[in-house]
Amino acid sequence: MERIGAAVIGAGVTGLACARELARRGIETLILERNDSFGRETSSRNSEVMHAGLYYPRGSLKATLCTAGRRRLYDFCRSHAIAHRRCGKLIVATSSADEGRLAALLEQGQANGVDDLRWLSAAETRVLEPEVACTAALLSPSTGIIDSHGLMLALLGDAERAGAVLACRSPLLGGVIEAGAIVLECGGNDTVRLRCPLVINAAGLWAADVAASLVGFPPAALPVMHYAKGNYCALAGRAPFSRLVYPLPEPGGLGIHLTLDLAGQARFGPDVEWLPDPPPGGGLGAFDYSVSRERAAAFEKEVRRYWPGLPAGSLQPAYSGVRPKLAGRAAPAADFLIQGPPQHGIPGLVNLFGIESPGLTACLAIAEHVVGELQPG
Repeated sequence: MERIGAAVIGAGVTGLACARELARRGIETLILERNDSFGRETSSRNSEVMHAGLYYPRGSLKATLCTAGRRRLYDFCRSHAIAHRRCGKLIVATSSADEGRLAALLEQGQANGVDDLRWLSAAETRVLEPEVACTAALLSPSTGIIDSHGLMLALLGDAERAGAVLACRSPLLGGVIEAGAIVLECGGNDTVRLRCPLVINAAGLWAADVAASLVGFPPAALPVMHYAKGNYCALAGRAPFSRLVYPLPEPGGLGIHLTLDLAGQARFGPDVEWLPDPPPGGGLGAFDYSVSRERAAAFEKEVRRYWPGLPAGSLQPAYSGVRPKLAGRAAPAADFLIQGPPQHGIPGLVNLFGIESPGLTACLAIAEHVVGELQPG
């Protein structure tokens, strides 16, 4: 049996940020990743947006970690030469009946410390983006876009320079909670047993399965997970926008919004396609990430609410991602669940459940919060 100071399970953006934080504090850290490279799932199947922090209830982890994480992430991008752009975004009301919801979003953002939001009339919006149709809009100048792969490379580089090691093709087979440590059994070419006083479960979509595989973990502490697929369509040709454009949020997501990549190419999504809940104790199978061509028609209808000039037939299926959710389709959106020893009673273990948007924006703040759970003070 090998001994290691800390193990991080999952090499997505949150796991890499946590490993970086541990290693920079002088803790010998091993990152276990079941895939053949880092960031192969949720971290690379999203909108690559740096959120300002206006959507989430005041005082929630999503609100506090997003606003703190966004500031740190911009600084990190500058110091590590990560491609990004503070392009700003518009959140639009497409009818006067929706302006009350838009005003509530403004108040919530201001309560969260997003102090640069501006209310725009329809005419003021058209000055910025002539193709946008709305009755009013919020301008969020702090919103940006980022090269998520470049971010993960930089996080991994910092972690490795501080002594962390990434072990790919190393799925977790299970573990046993013992006094003073957790023994993990890892697969791959050779099965390895690791004794770790500190473990961070950052397995994303599989975080609940990982926690359930640890003998001695209290079943009552396992959350009920739900999963929503988000499909994206790409625009054929150039879009006449320089900012991101979002409708008002919908149950389960932020609506089919227009985002731009760093080359200026437009994409739309994600929508919300709820997936069947896994059977109790049954675990997850593989996800189907294909995007049906039939979704383009529904996307066109939604996009034309704020871009009536969208050319017919110009949307093509692009890619999809799956979001781990702690609330189902009929429930209000849930907060992140960062579950440490005070919640489950096991020293040295932190589980990260339901880390969906704005997890990428918040990754550096999440990492500091998580390591603080393991090393208070």
